[in-house]
Amino acid sequence: MEDSSIQYQYFNRELAWIEFNKRVLEEATSDYHPLLERLKFLIIFTTNLDEFFMIRISGLKEQFIQQSNELSADGLTASQQLFRIREQLLPLIESHEDLFNTIILPSLAKQGIKLVNLNDLNEGHSAYIKGLFVTDILPVLTPLAIDPGHPFPRLLNRSLNIVFLLTDHKKSHSKVAVLQVPPILQRLVPINIHPNHQSFVFLEHIIQEHADILFPGYTVQESHFFRVTRDADLDIAYDEAEDLMSEIAEQVRHRRWGTDAVRLEVDASTSPDVIAMLTNALEITDEDVYLTHIPLNMSDLYTLYKIDKPQLKDVPFLSRQIPEFLGSASELFEHIKKKDILVHHPFDSFTSSVVRFLQAAATDQDVLAIKITLYRAGGSSPVIEALKTAAQNGKQVTAFVELRARFDEENNINWAKELENVGVHVVYGVLGLKIHSKITMVVRKEHKIRTYLHLNTGNYNVTTSRLYTDIGYFTCREDFVNDAIHLFNMLTGYSHHEHWDRFSVAPDDLRLTLLDLISHETTQAKQGKPGRIIAKMNALVDRDIIDALYKASQSGVSIDLIVRGVCCLIPNIPGLSEHIKVRSVIGRFLEHSRIFYFGNAGDPKLFLSSADWMPRNFNNRVEIMFPILDKRSFAMLEHILSGYLNDTKSSWLLTEQGTYEKNDKHSPELNIQQSFLNELSAFKQFPTKLRSL
Repeated sequence: MEDSSIQYQYFNRELAWIEFNKRVLEEATSDYHPLLERLKFLIIFTTNLDEFFMIRISGLKEQFIQQSNELSADGLTASQQLFRIREQLLPLIESHEDLFNTIILPSLAKQGIKLVNLNDLNEGHSAYIKGLFVTDILPVLTPLAIDPGHPFPRLLNRSLNIVFLLTDHKKSHSKVAVLQVPPILQRLVPINIHPNHQSFVFLEHIIQEHADILFPGYTVQESHFFRVTRDADLDIAYDEAEDLMSEIAEQVRHRRWGTDAVRLEVDASTSPDVIAMLTNALEITDEDVYLTHIPLNMSDLYTLYKIDKPQLKDVPFLSRQIPEFLGSASELFEHIKKKDILVHHPFDSFTSSVVRFLQAAATDQDVLAIKITLYRAGGSSPVIEALKTAAQNGKQVTAFVELRARFDEENNINWAKELENVGVHVVYGVLGLKIHSKITMVVRKEHKIRTYLHLNTGNYNVTTSRLYTDIGYFTCREDFVNDAIHLFNMLTGYSHHEHWDRFSVAPDDLRLTLLDLISHETTQAKQGKPGRIIAKMNALVDRDIIDALYKASQSGVSIDLIVRGVCCLIPNIPGLSEHIKVRSVIGRFLEHSRIFYFGNAGDPKLFLSSADWMPRNFNNRVEIMFPILDKRSFAMLEHILSGYLNDTKSSWLLTEQGTYEKNDKHSPELNIQQSFLNELSAFKQFPTKLRSL
């Protein structure tokens, strides 16, 4: 590709991720969201950062240690990236702390939710807290001495800790001790101060205040809170592991402790000497230290979100029940036989569609077999229960369990064992690949054997189905079914099936199919025909795809990208990407659906997929993309995409500098997620005549 006015034609992935988390933080600043929802966004910001450090930063540090010569897409070394990341994170963290301390905390207090300082308690409340410490807290605490005979302890990854500097009354010697605040104890301790208020004190403050009881015979000179984040990426030689489940279970246990430290968070009052001692013990540098002015481990503050204050949260909603699925099992299958059915979660109920589909299959006497891919199913799951019921009813049930779903490995192992115990045949992935596709196949004996499919852009997880936007699709089209049969056979045995009727499958041909579709739009535009691409996804990183989009733009193809998170494509560059707009929607629901539209000179094509446009999805995962052939479903998706393109309330536009600007300069005002909720509450159906894309 010809060079443009910029040296590199891709944004840095890590810096693009920081921009995404910045947009999450911006949601917390908006009074459009109720107060406790704003607190939730602040918590999400910190948990996002935790994962970023555990996975992405740890990877860069490994590159740096190994003196790798590999450059990022924008030409930076690992060292340069680490410098730039810290440079951009520091002001973001400062904004996060300022918002929490000056806006959220005072606003919570006005609403009767208070985080109380121990110094503000009266004698009676102080006595109560002291008694609570002695009876309920002290027995659980284990202070650890640090001296030549007691090296610095191996602290749990992301645990909250206190370091104490002590003086021996008898010997006047200075001592150091470290205490890991027990995670089994309630972090926010309720205290009854005012009948109309819900007040809490922090557990670590109670421990700090009563350290003289914890260390009798010593004077506490200093005490400070700190938290260590460690490398948490699993290191598994999949081709060498004889028992993959046992190996992953062991690695998950290991993750709790982590390996090398990648970040040290300490409260801002910590003395330089203590920080130096901690950095030396953890074998990190000053650049890995982050001073904080807010409580560490903010995810514990989710306790406040659970308080029964509905006026401080999003208005609850009832998802639409799927009428085709409300009858008997035979009626449900008959409806799918007559027409494809598309559902849009969370606005369409996951329980009354997907779960009902599986429950019907589990109990219907004519169903012979069920096959399903499971990536993230959560904890207690009606999906798992339906599969267990099916097996107990004599159905042949096969579950393809992905044990390597990051941070869900333990959940997956637990319910994989549950499934095996009731006779489900559990298959643990494909060597070298993650099974990320979302598909269920139900085989039913009618006047002939008929197979029904459910395909989804998201996971079989009831909890997240209320929090994420995703698209599900039910069909029994024979060409879809043939592809599904070959896909499942590829997952269980030896199969090099290549000629898919309708599916595009990674790692076989998904990238090539998308490149062909983009190339076709490019050719159409060169011939003077209208070229049009709309793509909605979570992340855009793959350089082959980005280069193809640049070529399409240079040929005049109009391209709209709706990318929630990381986008490495640079828009709005004359001669390169001037016909490409990139927007990101951040709102009440996590945008998770992947929808791809190609204009095809007036005969448009629409596809749904489990895959984002990233190298890992194309190269290292089993993914599927499939076309929408049903006219009503097609119209519904056009309506959905049109709404995102017209959003002026919750969307952001990516600039050529890599920053985002709020897309609120146009009218009328539209929050697309709220619009979908309004359609739901008004019992409106998708319009038959839709805006042109």
